[in-house]
Amino acid sequence: MKISKHPISHALTSFNETAKETKEEPQKKRGGKVHHLPASIWKKRDVETTSPLDQAIKRSQEFFLREQLPAGYWWAELESNVTITAEYVILFHFMGLVNRDKDRKMATYLLSKQTEEGCWCIWHGGPGDLSTTIEAYFALKLAGYPADHPAMQKARTFILGKGGILKARVFTKIFLALFGEFSWLGVPSMPIEMMLLPNGFTFNLYEFSSWSRATIIPLSIVMAERPVRKLPPWARVQELYVRPPRPMDYTFTKEDGILTWKNIFIGIDHILKVYEASPIRPGMKKAMAIAEQWVLDHQEPTGDWGGIQPAMLNSVLALHCLGYANDHPAVAKGLQALANFCIESDDEIVLQSCISPVWDTALALMAMVDSEVPTDHPALVKAAQWLLDREVRKVGDWKIKAPNLEPGGWAFEFQNDWYPDVDDSGIVMMAIKDVKVKDSKAKAEAIQRGIAWCIGMQSKNGGWGAFDKDNTKHILNKIPFADLEALIDPPTADLTGRMLELMGTFGYPKDHPAAVRALQFVKENQEPDGPWWGRWGVNYIYGTWSVLCGLKAYGEDMGQPYVRKAVEWLAAHQNPDGGWGECCESYCDQKLAGTGPSTASQTGWALLSMLAAGDVDHPAVARGIRYLIETQQPDGTWDEDQFTGTGFPKYFMIKYHIYRNCFPLMAMGRYRALKGHKG
Repeated sequence: MKISKHPISHALTSFNETAKETKEEPQKKRGGKVHHLPASIWKKRDVETTSPLDQAIKRSQEFFLREQLPAGYWWAELESNVTITAEYVILFHFMGLVNRDKDRKMATYLLSKQTEEGCWCIWHGGPGDLSTTIEAYFALKLAGYPADHPAMQKARTFILGKGGILKARVFTKIFLALFGEFSWLGVPSMPIEMMLLPNGFTFNLYEFSSWSRATIIPLSIVMAERPVRKLPPWARVQELYVRPPRPMDYTFTKEDGILTWKNIFIGIDHILKVYEASPIRPGMKKAMAIAEQWVLDHQEPTGDWGGIQPAMLNSVLALHCLGYANDHPAVAKGLQALANFCIESDDEIVLQSCISPVWDTALALMAMVDSEVPTDHPALVKAAQWLLDREVRKVGDWKIKAPNLEPGGWAFEFQNDWYPDVDDSGIVMMAIKDVKVKDSKAKAEAIQRGIAWCIGMQSKNGGWGAFDKDNTKHILNKIPFADLEALIDPPTADLTGRMLELMGTFGYPKDHPAAVRALQFVKENQEPDGPWWGRWGVNYIYGTWSVLCGLKAYGEDMGQPYVRKAVEWLAAHQNPDGGWGECCESYCDQKLAGTGPSTASQTGWALLSMLAAGDVDHPAVARGIRYLIETQQPDGTWDEDQFTGTGFPKYFMIKYHIYRNCFPLMAMGRYRALKGHKG
């Protein structure tokens, strides 16, 4: 089974709660096809489909019609790295839920992703990653692979060559500490008493990003308990230390200089460790009770926490550490929610870091509309209604920073009422705008609520983050726990461009205060050579696509120098084959911006950018369209190995399996429409 090559996959293990709510049963095996709404019912275009472009568009449309699930949504695999599955193995062993058949299947998956050099990477073709390799090695050890197995020997050579366990990231050290393979003294302090800090205080948990908050709160319970489950000798990983660790090895490496924030926080961590070792902690009992209740309150009816694996896995782990039995309803539902994220075949089990049915459906729907599938087509109507039914109408964590804002918008997953986000909300509303649903009044009201919520989430600096407003305390990324530099959710150009596109699409005037501030934010965050950095997609091509589409919808003069500079940057970075590509390494080295093997998704973004700028007749556009036509597969899909999405830039990259198919269709559809409308 090749994950990177697999077309849209629907299927996970039984999604019990969701199936009850949506009255549907997702496919249970990878690669399952759902053949319904046959292409024969699609209303044909007025002109005969003869040109290569028309044929490519039709093949892609027919693919999406085949892949739509009976309830009306699209749902593709979200691929990340092997730590997600490795930590699943670790959780089972810590909780005493060992299942050797599951161990075998997950181990088979882990081994299939090991490189020839013996390591594991965090994106396709990327460099070996130390922490990822340690977690995979540990999971394989727990699954019964001996240290002298050839794959383990190769992995161990890589790990020791990179400095061993002491050089691993924080999360990896926590998972090892659970089994006594690393000292809790070497884990950065996140005292449970943080739960007692008032809103507005610098280190209050609502100053952290939504994903950090949903992960840190349960982890703070675990770190307060500091449990250790002893391993049998054959499962230990002490061989991954370059030498036996000494007490001084558990201190954190300081930066050059004395009064840097990082060094100050390292000093504070030393003080906190003395405090945590004290038998007198007057606020600890109350803080533990608050944290426990927070975890229970934030569990969705489907069992999820935050819709992401770290929050879900660590919440189950926290409840276990608090003494909750494995069959307690909260724990059992949490374990089932994790199982629902799994993709299983006869030989392998893969745990996804997240699932994206709302995002996938909105993008697929937008592509179908842009490629001129009639807006009253049954498939489109069904998809739009499914999205409308997913509207979030409950108050979430965003209420802390926006107390007067009414609920609205959409989340990423089947159900995640605590954390809707502006990106999904914007794409959903633009996707359903023209689709002829049965209750147009209800659609208009949902859109009105969604736009009001999105505008209300604008930060003071004029930009938007994803889940929270004014989540901008960059100092938090300097604490020892923040080795992924992702504890906050600050406004970014790509999300701000999306909000400009949303307001422009729905007719908001150019002088609307939110739009004026957003435009200024976008201008201030343009790179000197023209593009915009992409927070949620790789990278400058993604950011530039989002901003230019936003500027076009807003009504900006696309002939202005700053816009033309972005277009010139895109044209200059087109590959000789006519496509565009950008490697994940561009987040680490800006000199690599806009460079990399051509991909279907990034070519789609570049084309959409240039079309938004009015460059439909630019030679680069014609070459890009030709690239998409020539690389399309007979079944209407495109192959793409590269990871073009992000969780945390540099540290956690994502491959959305729907991207390689929806964005080419979107680009070809808009190109055909613009060419057809030219005199």
